[in-house]
Formats: sequence, structure tokens, C-alpha cells
Amino acid sequence: MSSLSDITLLDYATPQINRYFGIFIFFFGMIGSILNILVLSQKPLYLNPCARLFLMSSITSIIAFMSGLITRILSSWQLDFSETNRTLCKLRGLIVYASITSNFWLIALATIDRWLSSSHLTSRRRKSTLKNAQRGGIIIISLSIGIYLQILYCFDANLIDTPMQCYGKSSQCRILTDLSFALITILCPLLIMIFFSLMTISNVRQIHHRIHHQPLNVIIQHKKVDRQLLIMLFFQITLLFLLSLPLSIQRLYLTFTNNDFKTILQKSIDNFVYNLTLLFIYLANGITFYLYTISGGSTFRKSLFNLFKRCQRIIH
Repeated sequence: MSSLSDITLLDYATPQINRYFGIFIFFFGMIGSILNILVLSQKPLYLNPCARLFLMSSITSIIAFMSGLITRILSSWQLDFSETNRTLCKLRGLIVYASITSNFWLIALATIDRWLSSSHLTSRRRKSTLKNAQRGGIIIISLSIGIYLQILYCFDANLIDTPMQCYGKSSQCRILTDLSFALITILCPLLIMIFFSLMTISNVRQIHHRIHHQPLNVIIQHKKVDRQLLIMLFFQITLLFLLSLPLSIQRLYLTFTNNDFKTILQKSIDNFVYNLTLLFIYLANGITFYLYTISGGSTFRKSLFNLFKRCQRIIH
């Protein structure tokens, strides 16, 4: 009786979370991503390679929200047509997976750019250019689409005993998609972010040691920049890690238990956890604006205030 009530509760809670938590993330993330695009499109940020990559990642976030999160919300009312239409299912799957993958790798590339720009070696600093950032962004988006082209074959609609009705149609397809998402989309870019963030911190410390002979006010300014960078890196990597890792673990778990016998309660738990951790991914995509505003230093906030002033002048 207890198991039956637990199953009923989980089956009821899953669409409710998709509906209300999904709606919150959608508006929270869309507003943040749109403001990100508007702020990062202004000078001097627009001419910065790292900021250009953040701009591209904000665009991919909006694509992920429009193609993936809206369907999660609609599914709570059983209005997600991609669950019953094969063509919509395949296209939606490709767009969602490619956009989320692009988003994570663009942020990872931005972390590499910050490492290059903070290097004491001139040859490395010269590689931090707007042209290289744009080229790298295009390559990342192209590869992200290429990696998940298999979804056009693997995904199908009207499936049962899967986390979603639009999902991998065979065990082999699910293993391929789950492993690709867990390793390529989440874990690899996270590891790159952590590694190059540590390398950037090392570069900043080396710069600090080389400026000991400069005036005190210059040293204080460098310390301020150093502190802002460290805070921004810490928040960015920590939040992405905490919000993205659960789904990666869940995907690996589903992969390795794919052929195991599961009770109805276990399936309900798996479905609930999958849907919840999937929403965390969208939250990770939509949180960057608020992260930049809090920890991005005076340059980002100044551009944001200038944007608000410009909008105020237009209104009045």
C-alpha cells in the first residue's frame, strides 16, 4: 500500500515540477539570456573575445529554452506534440542536444580564452582574438550538431517505459545518447573549465608577482581585478558543476541499468529524478546573466546600467 501511494505521489509530482518549476526557469532564464545578449552586444564588451563567446552561449541558451524547456512544460498538460509526432521528436531532440552541448563548450572555450589573455607569453595572448573566438564558436556549434545527428535515426515518438515518450528507440541508441550527453556535453567541458580556470588563476598570480615594483594604487587595482576574476570563476564553475553533474550521473545510471529488471516504484523514481535533473540543466543555462551581474565586476554592471538608461530615454 505504501509503495502504491509512493508511485501515485511520484507520478503526480513529476508533471507538476515540469509545469511550475519549468515555467519559473523559462522566464528566469529567458529574461537573463536576453539581457545578456543586449549587454554583451554593447561596446567595449562586444569587441572582447571572451564576451563574444558568452554572447554566443546566451543565444544557444535561448534556443535550448525554446526547443526543450517549453516542451517539458507543455508535457505536463499533455500538449507536447513532439511526444507523438516522429518528425517533431527527432528535430526537437537534435536541436535541444546540440544547443545545450554548444552552450557548455562555448563557456569552456571562453575559459580557455581567459587563460590565453592572462598569459605572460605574448604568443599566447595574441591567440586571444575576436576572429579566433568567432571561428572557435562556429566549430563548436558545427561539431555539436554533427555529434547528435544520430538522434535523427535513434529517437522516436510514442515510446513507453522511457523517461520521455520522445526518446531513444532501442537500448543501443539510449546507451549512445546517454553516454554522449553525460561525457561529451557535461563532463568534458566541466573538466576543461576547471583545468583552465586553475591555469588562469596561476597566470593572474604570476602577473601580481611581476608588478611588485609598481605604485601602490596600481597594485591595489590589480588585486581588485584578481579578486573579481577569482570570484567569477569560482561561482561559474561551482554552479555549473552542481547543476549539471546530477543529470550526468542520472544518464550514466540509466545506461548501466538499462537491462536490469525494475519495479514500477523504481521506474517512477527514475522518471522523477530524470525530469528534475533535466530542469537543473536549463537552470544552469539561464543563470549566467545573474552570475555575471553579481560577480562580473564593474564593467558588466556599467554596461547593464547604460542599457537601462538608454531604454529609459527611449520610453520617455
